[in-house]
Amino acid sequence: MSRISEAFAKGKAFIPFITAGDPDLAITEQLVPAMAKAGADIIELGIPFSDPVAEGIVIQEADQRALASGTTADKIFETVTRIRQKTNVPLAFMTYINPIFVYGSERFIKNAAECGIDALIVPDMPFEEKDELHPICQKYGIDLISLIAPTSKERITAIASEAEGFVYCVSSMGVTGVRKEITSDIKDMVSLVKDSKDIPCAIGFGISTPEQAKELSNYADGIIVGSAIVKLAAMHGKDCVEPICSYIRQMKSAITG
Repeated sequence: MSRISEAFAKGKAFIPFITAGDPDLAITEQLVPAMAKAGADIIELGIPFSDPVAEGIVIQEADQRALASGTTADKIFETVTRIRQKTNVPLAFMTYINPIFVYGSERFIKNAAECGIDALIVPDMPFEEKDELHPICQKYGIDLISLIAPTSKERITAIASEAEGFVYCVSSMGVTGVRKEITSDIKDMVSLVKDSKDIPCAIGFGISTPEQAKELSNYADGIIVGSAIVKLAAMHGKDCVEPICSYIRQMKSAITG
C-alpha cells in the first residue's frame, strides 16, 4: 500500500499546503516534520513559480518570497531528501506544467521520486493532456493527482475512472484563497467520482475554518487547506512553525470529531 493510501485508510485526512522556501528552505525543513506531528496526514509542497495562474494573491506573494529567498527546484529536492530522514509523512509537489517542461519532465519526476515525493499535482494540466506526464510518473512510482472542478460535470466520470492516489475536488470557481462560503455542490461531485471508482476524494480551494472543514468532511475523505496556512507563514515569517502547527491541530480535530 502506498503512503497516500495508508493516510486515507486511517480516516479523514487533513492535507495542508505550504510554499516550499517561504520564508526560506530552512524553515520548510523544520515545518514539514512538525506539521506531520501536529496531525497533517499528507503535505502539499508548492514549488514557487513566477506565474501561478490558479493561485490567489496570498500564494502568489508566498511564491515571490520563496523565489526572493533563493529557492530553486534543485534546492527543494535537497531539502525534501533531508526532510525524509525526519518524517515518513506522504508528500505531494504542487507545481505548474511550464516549470516541469523547462526543468525536463523526466529529470523532474525522477528527482522528485528519488528525494521521496509520493504524488504530483499540476493544476494547469488538462485531463486530456495528462499523457504528457502520466507515463513518466508511472515509471517512477509517483501518483499523478487528478483535479475536478464544478465545471467538469460530464468529464468527472472519465477523470475519476483513471485517477490515482486521490481525487482533488476543487470546491469553488476561480483562484485559490480563503472564502466565507463554499457554494458548489460538493456532494454531487464526490458521488460522481465514487460511482466511477473507489478512490478517496479530498476537497480544496477556499477552506479556512474548522466549521467549514467539519461540514465538508461529511462528504469527503480529506480536506485541503492552503491560503489560510500560507497567511500564517506571511504573518509570522521565521516564527511560523508553532502558529501553523496550532492551526493544523485545530483543523484536524474538527474533521476527526
